[in-house]
Amino acid sequence: MRARPNPPARPVGIKDIARALGVSTGTVDRALHDKPGINAGTRQRVLDKAAALGYRPNLAARHLKSRTSIRVAVHLPEEIALFWDSLRDGIREAAAPFAPTLSVEFRNNPRLGEGEVELFEKALASGVNGLIVAPGDPAALEPLSRRAAATRVPIVCVVTDAPTCERLTSVSADPFTVGAVAGELLSRFLPGRGEIAFFTGWLGTEDHAEKLRGFEASLEAEARRADLVSVVEAHDDEQAGYRRALTALDAHPELKGIYVSTVNSLPVLRALERRGRLGKISVVTTDLFPALVPHIRAGHVAATIYQRPVSQGRQALAALYRFLADGTRPPKRIKLIPHVVMRSNLDQLLGRMG
Repeated sequence: MRARPNPPARPVGIKDIARALGVSTGTVDRALHDKPGINAGTRQRVLDKAAALGYRPNLAARHLKSRTSIRVAVHLPEEIALFWDSLRDGIREAAAPFAPTLSVEFRNNPRLGEGEVELFEKALASGVNGLIVAPGDPAALEPLSRRAAATRVPIVCVVTDAPTCERLTSVSADPFTVGAVAGELLSRFLPGRGEIAFFTGWLGTEDHAEKLRGFEASLEAEARRADLVSVVEAHDDEQAGYRRALTALDAHPELKGIYVSTVNSLPVLRALERRGRLGKISVVTTDLFPALVPHIRAGHVAATIYQRPVSQGRQALAALYRFLADGTRPPKRIKLIPHVVMRSNLDQLLGRMG
């Protein structure tokens, strides 16, 4: 008979620490929250015992008890909504326990790299306490990031980074790794040496440039079993993606593989269908959304690299909130491990995603 798993351990609370030391809960509370009325020796005993028992403060309860209000502005592109809406969902989930004292204000710019400066200026003028942004044009945001730092407004970059800006941290699926995984997969999917194309958004964006760098490094490691003959920038525009995919297919009739490094993969698949080459060219895409699922099931898409946008949103909000609430500084970069999704594990991942 299979043993029943043990239930998860209850989080350690102030009462547990007080019971272990034989002191009052008031003494523990004063020690943990640096309040007066307790001597240094007792305070240290409490802190040591709290650490030994694995005590973690309930930040949500602490912030609700205080009457401090935190306002966070979130600036994300409208296009392509298939990806960015999932990221917004992750931010909302992470913010929910801290309501109503944490207010999250979503503001949208048209697409990555457009309208970012204007939104940033409005947020600073409105007196927000923190910002979550997806920088498409880091150079344009540099002076604003310095202004934010001067007024102690921390910035968290999500999906793509702005390493030259004054920011608290960045949260993303490591773009170099994403590109490298795609390059290795595509090289191995080809029956022999062949020509491949790389579709991206805008190479002026850190995320997109790093994916290309990882992709090329992987091709080199695979002894150039695939030849990169075309790099196409579609700027996350669906019509541009479709037109430029048709042009690339016509220019390279021997094309054997395609990697779409952004979520803008449907226009490329439509172009393949238009030219009668859907299912005849190995395709690796990015992320997972309902319209892509039938293409994976049918074998039109050999694999997709899932960047876990919901997790990115959760971690970005959590990192910013902890810093604003109690000064906990996150690492300079938070890198998530991407997932490779193929027909064989598609249903399992869809089940986890609900």
